[in-house]
Amino acid sequence: MKNWQLMLFAGVLFGCSSPDDQQAPTENVDYAANAARWVSDEFQPSTLSEAEQLAEMAWFTAAAEELRGLSINVVSETLATHEYESTTLTEAFFDITGIRVTHDLIQEGDVIEKLQTQMQSGENVYDGYVNDSDLIGTHARYGYVVPLSDFMSGEGADVTSPTLDLDDFIGISFTTGPDGKIYQLPDQQFANLYWFRYDWFTNPELQAQFESIYGYALGVPVNWSAYEDIAEFFSEHVKEIDGEQVFGHMDYGKKDPSLGWRFTDAWLSMAGAGDAGIPNGLPVDEWGIRVEGCRPAGSSVTRGGAANGPAAVYALQKYMDWLKRFAPPEAGGMTFSEAGPVPAQGQIAQQIFWYTTFTGDMIQPGLDVVNADGTPKWRMAPSPHGPYWQEGMKLGYQDAGSWTLLKSTPLERRKAAWLYAQFVTAKTLSLKKTMVGLTPIRNSDLNSDAMTEMAPKLGGLVEFYRSPARTLWTPTGTNVPDYPKLAQLWWANVANAVSGEVTPQAAMDSLAEQQDRVLERLAQHGVLGECGPELNEPRDAEYWLQQPGAPKPKLANEKPAGETVPYDELIQVWQAN
Repeated sequence: MKNWQLMLFAGVLFGCSSPDDQQAPTENVDYAANAARWVSDEFQPSTLSEAEQLAEMAWFTAAAEELRGLSINVVSETLATHEYESTTLTEAFFDITGIRVTHDLIQEGDVIEKLQTQMQSGENVYDGYVNDSDLIGTHARYGYVVPLSDFMSGEGADVTSPTLDLDDFIGISFTTGPDGKIYQLPDQQFANLYWFRYDWFTNPELQAQFESIYGYALGVPVNWSAYEDIAEFFSEHVKEIDGEQVFGHMDYGKKDPSLGWRFTDAWLSMAGAGDAGIPNGLPVDEWGIRVEGCRPAGSSVTRGGAANGPAAVYALQKYMDWLKRFAPPEAGGMTFSEAGPVPAQGQIAQQIFWYTTFTGDMIQPGLDVVNADGTPKWRMAPSPHGPYWQEGMKLGYQDAGSWTLLKSTPLERRKAAWLYAQFVTAKTLSLKKTMVGLTPIRNSDLNSDAMTEMAPKLGGLVEFYRSPARTLWTPTGTNVPDYPKLAQLWWANVANAVSGEVTPQAAMDSLAEQQDRVLERLAQHGVLGECGPELNEPRDAEYWLQQPGAPKPKLANEKPAGETVPYDELIQVWQAN
């Protein structure tokens, strides 16, 4: 243990804190005893020893001394991880620091709306926000957000934990701006993977039937061609299993903001619309936006973007075809949150676009998709890619809900919010929080014995996060200069195609044009500095389609031969790494 840890731990054991340290909203609070109780009763298991846990909690008690009695308000979207924070961890934080936190849970779109209101008005709506790292391009350009790199070494140095260990966070690169500064602290993380019924895929009769029809083995699809074949197989050939109708695909299609996430969460990249590059394609990313240096230069093909290119139109068309042909009829009227738990009901064979945040819904005892011993009948695996995809491209989306502090928040309240953000991500309790919410953020937690023990019941989640493969799943990146303004364009345009009002090409043309108009307005306002938009002049689309990389010309064959891989071979590769 380091010297500072020994000193703090000694204070915990022998009550060496001064009387002033014990001042709180109520007199004579024994913070050391509170911390010991929480460590013993709730914060187990942990990657830290109990002594290290107590030392870390003692630091929070000491750092909060000048802020005791303060009440702050923070907000996040409604996820199991945040529910645990809002109920259990706010109570623990108050007992250990004397700072009271109201942690509101609202819809993701509402979080962004509140964030925008505070940025635009300068009024302090919330003292801290957990919002997606998808906003990193926005935060790094506008100047409303506190760069945490500066805060930790400057006015927030006295409330920055010596055990924070930023290098331990698996998503810290996602929250780093083009200037190399950290703007957000990851709080929860989940990926968008492929989900399938392992028990059905390994059924000898179904395997033989599939191979007799399609000429190759039933397995985890490597490409969209195989995914489509498998969807057709279960929906139109198998039709029923154990007397219940089954479907080869699950998705959602309601005209709702969540329909936008269905596309901005890397659907175009999965099809292969953008360029190679990790964490995001360069110069063209998964939104179809081209950057020159760090300046957005356009999203239309005529400006060198790919939002309305052949690959993007193909991606929209496939989404529509599969939703209509292979998913349950009610899927088209569902939102993200309504559709998420449906595979747990037992009638879905596979889902190409499945968020691991729904893992908890899939492992409850008694479900049709869970064996009597608690192991799942399903597995998660890498997402298949479309025909435009090339090696070196990202393969899917990863959500990284991250703590964000705004400059409009008074310094004292900002410090308290920063303490809370560090507390709910601290090593003392992060493993327990990961086991509750299944949204891991730290390498140390992922590599723990506790996660190894849980792995057999989580269907590949642990193996995925331990493997190098996870680096191919990334959030929206810095090519997007104003996430709130641009994101709202997607769901409306996609919905117009889904409803049959316009063709997929017309929908993506409209989207690309609208994105370019927003970029033009941002350029005219000149408020985004040296990384603000500077659009390319329009030129003939063929010019750009003939250049290397994105935008890519239309393929003569958009359905190459289907390709699959046995899951057991795949998981061995993950485990080996």
